[in-house]
Amino acid sequence: MKRRTLIQSSVTVLALILAGPALADAMSDAKAVVDKYATRVTTWDGPTTGPKVQEDKTIVVLAGDLKNGGILGVTTGVEEAAAAMGWQVKVLDGAGSIGGRTAAFGQAMALKPAGIIINGFDAVEQAPALEQAKAAGIPLVAWHAGPVIGPDEKTGLFANVSTDAMEVSKSAADWAYADAKGKPGVVIFTDSTYAIAIAKADRMKEEIEKLGGKVLEYVDTPIAETSQRMPQLTTSLLQKYGDQWTHSLAINDLYFDFMGPSLAAAGKGGTDAPINVAAGDGSESAYQRIRAGQFQKVTVAEPLNLQGWQLVDELNRAFAGEQWSGYLSPLHVVTADNVEFDGGPKNAFDPENGYRDEYKKLWGKM
Repeated sequence: MKRRTLIQSSVTVLALILAGPALADAMSDAKAVVDKYATRVTTWDGPTTGPKVQEDKTIVVLAGDLKNGGILGVTTGVEEAAAAMGWQVKVLDGAGSIGGRTAAFGQAMALKPAGIIINGFDAVEQAPALEQAKAAGIPLVAWHAGPVIGPDEKTGLFANVSTDAMEVSKSAADWAYADAKGKPGVVIFTDSTYAIAIAKADRMKEEIEKLGGKVLEYVDTPIAETSQRMPQLTTSLLQKYGDQWTHSLAINDLYFDFMGPSLAAAGKGGTDAPINVAAGDGSESAYQRIRAGQFQKVTVAEPLNLQGWQLVDELNRAFAGEQWSGYLSPLHVVTADNVEFDGGPKNAFDPENGYRDEYKKLWGKM
């Protein structure tokens, strides 16, 4: 028995020695990714050439659900950029349901706009309406309308605007791994209604497991129903996993809007495990939670307002008969250490790279 114990101890020590360099390398790689995206964004890396403004346009924004902070932020950016262009904007809210978005698309077509922006829902969901818009010669651009960035022949989109969603997911997972000192126990929240949401969640799962962490559960629950589902779901997961649950990874900040009361009721403090990390989008409420240290430590934010400006620029290119800009907007790992930079006081990732003036120069508006 003593000999067996000695052998087991020797094996354990040897395993730790062998794992040491691998763990150190994984930790170093994860921290490098996080550091890369946590720095200030002060340099314009977007388009420097493009068509002048195509005058007197009316465009429609089809918002998947204006209760979603990401969709709302992009819509605000579109309105701001369109005002700089001298265009008229009409916003129609799909209110978080397929039926609502179908009705909104019908209203959009009745308005006979110059262009349509699909904001925050899978374009393939509205395939018949897409065909109608295409037949009517109405250019379509989109934000988060599918996994393909840029032109999408399948849906007829002139351009689908996004950051690199896989990098967003990877950086969120890497932060959780590093924060857990290489031993995260993760619950992932996603919504199979959206192809991009599944792709992001799968990427987070892949990254955590590749690094040697553990995915406790992969939860598929609709974003549109988070207010109803998340309180009880949070309580159930705490009962099921207890202290094994070190971090939450969600494809959107909205999941964490409704977790706090359940965590507090379980005796959790605002910075206690499970630590919440969102792979998008950098909502106002997420910034407030991070600043206050209340049940969220990280959001991997997209520059929502900038992306609104990009959508208007892409439509202008479509109106002028040119190609899409090819621009991939920057992402930003927001923590308590950098929350005051790049738009942080406004509770948004708004890069300090002068993008408004850069776009105005392109359009001949300066």
